[in-house]
Amino acid sequence: MQRKYALLGGKLGHTLSPPIHQRLFELKNREFEYSLIEASAQELESKKAELSQLAGYNVTIPHKQAIISQLDRLGESAKRYGAVNCVDNKNGVLTGYNTDCDGFLRSIKASGGSLSGNVLLLGAGGVGRMMAIETALAGGTLTMAVLENFIPQTEKVAEDILARTPDANVSIVTLSDIPDAHFDTLINATPVGMYPNCDACVVSDSTIANADLVFDAIYNPRETLLIQKAKSMGKTAVGGMAMLVWQAVSAHEIWDGDSYTDEQVQAIISEMYERVERDFK
Repeated sequence: MQRKYALLGGKLGHTLSPPIHQRLFELKNREFEYSLIEASAQELESKKAELSQLAGYNVTIPHKQAIISQLDRLGESAKRYGAVNCVDNKNGVLTGYNTDCDGFLRSIKASGGSLSGNVLLLGAGGVGRMMAIETALAGGTLTMAVLENFIPQTEKVAEDILARTPDANVSIVTLSDIPDAHFDTLINATPVGMYPNCDACVVSDSTIANADLVFDAIYNPRETLLIQKAKSMGKTAVGGMAMLVWQAVSAHEIWDGDSYTDEQVQAIISEMYERVERDFK
């Protein structure tokens, strides 16, 4: 029987989810279908019956929180972030997961990095909040650098972290006042450098020079100016496509119990970067 999967979201014009998931299905000789379901926030309830017929589905903006009311259970990561981007349907029981954090953690691990040392996080909203919490859970010393007007929001993230992990080491600075210190990992969770504004870099060369590993959540362009500068300095530098593909791998593990080698995943990451370069030129 052909199982059906989909991505649920608002506007899905440039999503890479279908080709990523199709490649993962192909690697396991699975002839499953993966489609797109566009729905506004007001239309979400009307999609409930259609979604219940799927073997599983991914969820993106603006439904990651709202979908929770339609689910029967939540995995630990979904409970932690109050957000779901992967739903599994087993015998009519809908379970929500957050595989974004899996994608992030596995990208860092695959690059040989770690969150247990000194971590500089640029931006702490949305995906940055998740990265901040995961860093604290890993025992890392976290410095969050944000624009001045985002400090109140970032202080709330710090409060969340300390409520979960009372002994966490967390500090907040502005992007213009980043300390001249060594960081094991530098993470960019801001949109600075994203297509089409590819000539922007969120931090100074000296801050990049102080980091061992650079991770940029942006995947278009393939190499942001931040990534280019880090590589030119001999740093390990990872773009956001790794996180996107690894979170999809986690979904397939949940849905079908499938597993993939690092080499297979890396091949898909490269293939998707080529697609981005082709489609956005």
